[in-house]
Order: sequence, then structure tokens, then C-alpha cells
Amino acid sequence: MLENKEQLIRTIHAAAGDAPADLVIKNGQIVDVFSGCLIQADIEITDGKIVGLGKGYAAKKIIDATGKIISPTLIDSHVHIESSLLSPGAFADVLVAHGVTTAITDPHEIANVLGADGIRFMIERARAASIDVFVMLPSSVPATSFEHNGAVLHAEQLEPLFSEPTVLGLAEVMDYPAVMQAEPTMVDKLLMTKKHSWRIDGHAAGLDEKGINIYRAAGIRTDHECVNAEEAQTRLSRGMYVMIRQGTVAKDLPQLIDLVNPVNSRRFLFCTDDKYPDDLIAEGSVDANVRMAIQRGIDPITSIQMASINAAECYGLGEKGALAPGYEASFLLLDDLESFAIDQVYVKGKLVAEKGKSLFPSPVPEGRTASHPLNFKKLTSEQLAIPLLSDQTAHVIGIIPNSLVTENLVAEVPTQDGAFIFDAASGVQKIAVIERHRGLGTIGLGLVKGFAMNSGALATTIAHDSHNLVVTGCSDTDMIFAAERLKEIGGGMLVVNDGKVLAELALPIAGLMTDDPGEKVAVALAKLRDAAARLGTPDTFNPFLTLSFLSLPVIPDLKLTDTGLFDVRQFKHVPVAVR
Repeated sequence: MLENKEQLIRTIHAAAGDAPADLVIKNGQIVDVFSGCLIQADIEITDGKIVGLGKGYAAKKIIDATGKIISPTLIDSHVHIESSLLSPGAFADVLVAHGVTTAITDPHEIANVLGADGIRFMIERARAASIDVFVMLPSSVPATSFEHNGAVLHAEQLEPLFSEPTVLGLAEVMDYPAVMQAEPTMVDKLLMTKKHSWRIDGHAAGLDEKGINIYRAAGIRTDHECVNAEEAQTRLSRGMYVMIRQGTVAKDLPQLIDLVNPVNSRRFLFCTDDKYPDDLIAEGSVDANVRMAIQRGIDPITSIQMASINAAECYGLGEKGALAPGYEASFLLLDDLESFAIDQVYVKGKLVAEKGKSLFPSPVPEGRTASHPLNFKKLTSEQLAIPLLSDQTAHVIGIIPNSLVTENLVAEVPTQDGAFIFDAASGVQKIAVIERHRGLGTIGLGLVKGFAMNSGALATTIAHDSHNLVVTGCSDTDMIFAAERLKEIGGGMLVVNDGKVLAELALPIAGLMTDDPGEKVAVALAKLRDAAARLGTPDTFNPFLTLSFLSLPVIPDLKLTDTGLFDVRQFKHVPVAVR
């Protein structure tokens, strides 16, 4: 928060007790994230900033916090707002009700569809949001050269965005081979960022010690892709911050939290990465991470540090993350530490949420739009045929519930007349990724096991990270119908069976988001999951979020892009048939 001369003078006079504060919070116990303890003191606030801790302050307004714990508000250290399906304002309204008043976002989803215009759209929309949204510029648009997306962003397109005050640095560097090989366009992005900032995020899925050495030497400081304690320790030992992710699909906290101890805890952050609005509303954002950490034996104040001051220090947000003079007066009133039950949320000294409800919903700004019509020709069954002889085995994408990682299975699958044919008994069904941005006509075909569907099809235009159209199903007819219906509604998610729509959610903003409020979207998602369950999908994982990550060719093992089946370990395309 920038101060002018008059504000600074008021701040100094209020801190000295020469003028009454705007607000004093009395009789509460304060979470001291610096010392790791609770302290009993009043909080003096002027112009939205804390100017004193102590006793006996005069104030224009007093809030009695007797019996309450006063905690800093929370920071989600890595999130893709687009993956909530909500526009920035609607997303912010959900988070603020859960005590999260700062989010550090990577808008690479919309950037892969609309390029720099998509990033500007997110920045402009975020200005009116009820929380502070900071941006890390997408590093990998496209994520790899093995697929087609809607835009290409090099350093020269990204650098002008550093003029935006909310832009902090370079987001998750996913293209590890480009870093390892010192590929010129990647080096340009790293050097561009170092000219403006020291903040570069990693995406080190599956990397060994050598890979982490390379990342760290290149200036990459964080990673949110650790899935076990060994990986996290490798990163800690090399000076990286480890983000413990707990989202809708990737649920890494149970595997990582036992590594946290009093010595290393300040190197851990919390993030959600990708979490749907129904889960955000029901469970919370990083406040859910805090509660889960406490339940698993982490000291409550340590857990709060991981969601506040650690993230603020990692990203250089000097006035956030703590309750002390000079810090932003953004705080939570908690009923107790152990349950982390949030009674009220204050931002810069103003009450903004109470009892889990935002009091001031973000407006939907007028101006820049972000529609993106789906661009592909009418599909045919011939285009979806997967040639396969009866004596051949096939590469099959194996779903691991609640994980972004998949298995590379080799299996016998049913065939007829030289092509794959669906048989529910095999548990294997067809999946297709259809290029939707430029009308190139490319369609990647593969087989997937784990959806356990008996009939129908699921489809979505959320297909990380290039966000083509991904559809899986039991019949070509339903898969084609699903794709054509998404084209009609401008993108979204749907469930179809026997040529009928069972449930759908339109996402007219780039095929990724809607301006509808979180509660309305949560209801639509519940109907989608119910419809998918009627077709046989298990209730142990979210079928749509799982489907949307089966096209991400930077997380092992086997994925599908619009140009074909992709082996992430070998970093090359492989045929469906095993020869």
C-alpha cells in the first residue's frame, strides 16, 4: 500500500499516541508469526495499516475481541483462477469468506487460449475483486511444442506486462527440457524476469537431483509438484521453497506434511493450484490446508505461518502475512486455534466477511470481453477410429485417483474389424483431444482406463494447458454429439448419453470461466458429477478435473494431446498400438 506524505505523518502520530487511531482491536490473543507464539496485546490501526501493538491506545472505534484469536489473513501461494471456473471477482468472493485475502495466480490457462490479451483481461478483472490478486507471468505458452494451443508468448510479448504493479515474476517453468538444454527462448524469459524481479516459480514434476540442480542454478526458487517427502527434501536442501498443494485432484498434503519440523517449516508454503468452486465452498481454500495440517499434528501457529508470512516473504509482499506495526491490517478473528474456525475477516481494517459469507460481492466490470468461439469442423466416426489388430496390445492411460500423475499401461483391449471397440468389461474407453483454436483439424486419439463408464460421454474445453476440447466416452456418436454441443454453447463441461444432454455448464469466457457466482457454479458441478456417476464414474475422484489433466504433457506418465499419445518420461509421442 503506497503512502503519501500526509498518510505517513498520520501513521507516525498515531503510532506515537499523539492522535487517536482509526480502530483498535482490544483483548484478543494475537498470533505472532515471527516468534511462533500467542501474545496478548491491542492492535492499533490507522489508514488500513497496523501502527502499534500494546495497551491504552485511543481510537475512534474499538472492537472487543475477548475470547478470540487474531490471526493474519491467508495467502494462496499458487493458483490458477481459471481452474476454479470463476472469473476473478467471483473467485475472490469465495476465497475472502474463507480468510484468504491474497492470491498469487498464474493465468496460463487463459494465456494459452488468448495470449497476452487473456492476461490483461485477468489483471483488469482482478482490480475490482474483493481480494488482492498478484500475477506470475506464464512461462510456457504453449506448455510444449508437441501440441497446438491458441497463442505463443515469448519474452518480447511478456515483458511489457511487468509495467503492471500486480505482476511479480515468472510463473511455473514447466518446460524442463528447455531449461536443461538452455533453449534460447526459455533463457530469454529467465533473463527478462531477472531484469525486473527475482521471483521465478518451478514446476519440477518427477525431476531427480540433477534436474533440481539445474532448476535452482537457473534461478527457479519454488516447486508445487512434490508428491512425496523425498522429493520435497531434495528441493529443501537446494534452497527452494516447497509449496504443499491440496486441491481437487492433486492432494499432496498427507504425503508431505510429516516432513515439516521446527527447523525447516519456514520454507514451506500452502497452495491449492486447482480447486473447483464446490470444493472451495464446502472445504475452503488454504484455510482447509491449515486445518488439515493441524489435524495431522503440526503446531497451529506453524500451520498459520505456512499460509501467511512464509508466502509473503517468498514473494516479497512486505506488508502482508503478519500482525505487527507497518503491516497491512488484514486479520481473522478465530474462535480457537485448533479448529481454525473463522468468525470474521478484516481487510485493511474493514470487516469484509462474516460466518463464511462475503459481505461485499465483487462487481462484474464492464469492458474487455474474452469470448473464443470453438473452431473445428463437424466430426465423423472415421476421425475417431483407433486402428488396432486383435493380436496387438495397446498403450492405455491409467488414471490414478486424486493425482495428476497417470500410469502407462500396456493391455489387451477389445477390437473389431481392425479397430478398438468399447466393451465395458475391459474398463477401457476412448479419449480424444480436438484442436479448437485455429481450425487445424488435428485430433489426438487414445485409450483410458479408470472412468469405468457404461455408456455416454464426458467432454470439456478445459484441457490443460493448451485447452483444446477433450472428450471421453463409450460411443463415437455420443462423443461427437458432446463436442458439437460444446461448440454451440461456446465451451464448458457436459455429460451426454444416447444423444441427450444430461447436465452441462457453459463457460463463455474463453471456454474456461463464467461470471456466475460460485454458489451457482457449485450447483451445476454437482449436477454434472451426479450425471457422470449415473454413467458409472467412481465417486473417489472428480471425473471432470481428472479428464482436464489427461492432456497435460508435462506430468508423467502417459498423456494425450491433439497431436497424439505422449510419453512424458521419454518426452515423445508413442503410438496407441504396441508393436
